[in-house]
Amino acid sequence: MRRGELLALRWRDIETDAATVAVARSVGVVRNAGEGAQIREAAPKTDRSRRVIDIDPATVAVLRAWKRERGELSLALARPSALVFSDLEGGHLHPERFWRTWKATVAPCPAALGEGAPPVITIHDLRHSHASLLLSAGEPVKTVSERLGHASVTVTLTVYGHFVPGDQKRAASRFAALIGEA
Repeated sequence: MRRGELLALRWRDIETDAATVAVARSVGVVRNAGEGAQIREAAPKTDRSRRVIDIDPATVAVLRAWKRERGELSLALARPSALVFSDLEGGHLHPERFWRTWKATVAPCPAALGEGAPPVITIHDLRHSHASLLLSAGEPVKTVSERLGHASVTVTLTVYGHFVPGDQKRAASRFAALIGEA
C-alpha cells in the first residue's frame, strides 16, 4: 500500500476472517495559499474504486493484536469507523510527520546491525520490495499490478520489468514444439 492508503485505512476495511484489506481511500496534504496545510481523504491514487488485497495469517495476527492494543487505549480507537493508524484522539496522522518519524526510527538500524547492514529504506521502498520479491519469484505481473493498485500492467512492467524472470530457452523450445505439431 502507498503511505496515504495506509494512513486512511479503517478497521471496517479489514476482514480478518477472510484475510483481506480493502483499499478504498487515501490521505494527503493539501496546501491552499493563506490557509495552511490540511489533511484530506480522497480516492486512492489510480483506483477509481476500491481494491482488495489478500493478506497472510501472520499479518492478520498482527492486525488483531494491534486492534486489541488500540482498544485498550480507548474503545473509540477500535470501532469499525476508526483509523487503523491514528493519533491518540483518533485523527489522521500527518503523512509528512509520519515519514519523519519512520526515518528517525530506522536511522539507527545500520549502526546497530554493523557492516553489511542494508541501507535505510523509505516506506515506499517497502512497497517496491513487495513487488520486486513477488515478481522475482515468478508471481504473475497482473496479480502484482492488482495488489499495487496500478492503473494497468503496463505501469507495473515499466517500473518492475527487470524483475520479471525471462526464460528464452523454454520459450524457444515451446515455440518449436508448437510449430512441430502444426
